Amino acid sequence: MRKITAHIDGMQCGMCESHVNDLVRKNFKVKKVKSSHRTGECTIVAECDIPRPELEKKLMEMGYRLLDMESEEYQKKGLFR
Repeated sequence: MRKITAHIDGMQCGMCESHVNDLVRKNFKVKKVKSSHRTGECTIVAECDIPRPELEKKLMEMGYRLLDMESEEYQKKGLFR
């Protein structure tokens, strides 16, 4: 599992967060996605990395800009860990 943090320019409100979340769910195979217009971040949990050029293109089509993208190993935090 991978945790991907995308830094996105252009999110102004909660509706923008919903649009970005829907875009990610529709175009990529993800387990979890959460966006914040306050921090300008979208956090994605997926089985494998998302190709940056594809995400960048999809965001640009909706009027957002991908500034940076980081990926790291995701460790699920359970009750008994």
